[in-house]
Amino acid sequence: MQALKLTTSPTRKSYDVVIIGGAIMGSSTAWFLTDNPDFKGTVLVVEKDPTYEKAATTLSNSCIRQQFSTELNVRISQFGAEFYKNLRKYMGGDERVPELSIRTFGYMYLADTESFANILRENQKVQLAAGAATQLMTADEIKSTYPFYNTDDLILGSINRRDEGYFDGSTMFDWWKRVARERGVEYVTNEVVGMAKNANGTKIESVILKSGEVIGCGHVVNSSGTRAALTAKMAGIALPIEPRKRYTWIFKADKPLEVDLPLTIDPSGVHVRENGGGTYMCGGHAEIDPAVDPDDFSMDHSLWENHIWPTIATRIPQFDAVKVTSEWTGHYDSNVLDHNAVTGPHPVISNFISLNGFSGHGLQQSPAMGRATSEWLTYGKYKTLDLTAFHFDRIMNNEPIIEKAII
Repeated sequence: MQALKLTTSPTRKSYDVVIIGGAIMGSSTAWFLTDNPDFKGTVLVVEKDPTYEKAATTLSNSCIRQQFSTELNVRISQFGAEFYKNLRKYMGGDERVPELSIRTFGYMYLADTESFANILRENQKVQLAAGAATQLMTADEIKSTYPFYNTDDLILGSINRRDEGYFDGSTMFDWWKRVARERGVEYVTNEVVGMAKNANGTKIESVILKSGEVIGCGHVVNSSGTRAALTAKMAGIALPIEPRKRYTWIFKADKPLEVDLPLTIDPSGVHVRENGGGTYMCGGHAEIDPAVDPDDFSMDHSLWENHIWPTIATRIPQFDAVKVTSEWTGHYDSNVLDHNAVTGPHPVISNFISLNGFSGHGLQQSPAMGRATSEWLTYGKYKTLDLTAFHFDRIMNNEPIIEKAII
């Protein structure tokens, strides 16, 4: 495929939709807009870093699950799995698009207290009612099926082996971006540094680019990830979203497991999963977990020796001898109100659309989120999955919808 040229300046003075941030959410929205025959408008995507080197999309662990505590999140991820597994079909049968599948090793939540076991039981009821295939396992059942675990302290486990595991989110992202551009969406390497509202403050009339251009807009979509609060502030909106560091390690085990390792969430919060070829991916964060600068990707090298590896080796004694082969720092765009997405129009500034605060589950939710946002931009309402519960109103009214299954 011939590469499309990167530009810094828009070709128009005004667009029907200006999307701030061209990573997974921005590109999903752009593609779904182009795929809707009812949408006739123009779209500009403003992305400050076209390499996406530090984007959460790039630094994600790229897994998908249905084990959430709210029905809406379960259904959002179910569509994500359906879309991903049928990517070529959704792309109109384009034979350039690869056929993809989910590596379904599942997520294994482990509980070592009765209180957390009860949360897993309650979550399972929600998941089963939404059509998920979550199973609860006693400690003995876990040991029988996965003998490599140390289960001495465990009470219960929860796992879903259907449409839950690793998926190649970067390929999905690439095709959204490529096809959106082929269909006429403009991507510019630039940065929005300001916004101008109308006289009564109910509409964003234009955005100001770092290069100096003033671009008129029908709608603005804030899909700027960990910078979402900074973007919203330009419109005079306070978003409870903060960048939080999440560390990842890839290690090679001297004694690899004989079966795929589910994405295991230890009661400590440390997680580890199969990566392939005798290697494994694990992650976690420091006990003190403050908001950080969105450009701070420094590594806490002590965390591995002092917390992550001891936790993993205790839970899976076969990992007593491992070698780290790579490591990196990523960010969650953490919604500190309730760990759920903030979507839809602002109650006062009606053409300012939020698409933020995914708190670690954005990649897997991006198909449903892009589809829903494109519907709202086209029709002023949702046609498929109703995301009204995640609108900004709950932020203003301090009415959180708590998502308990956060990693």
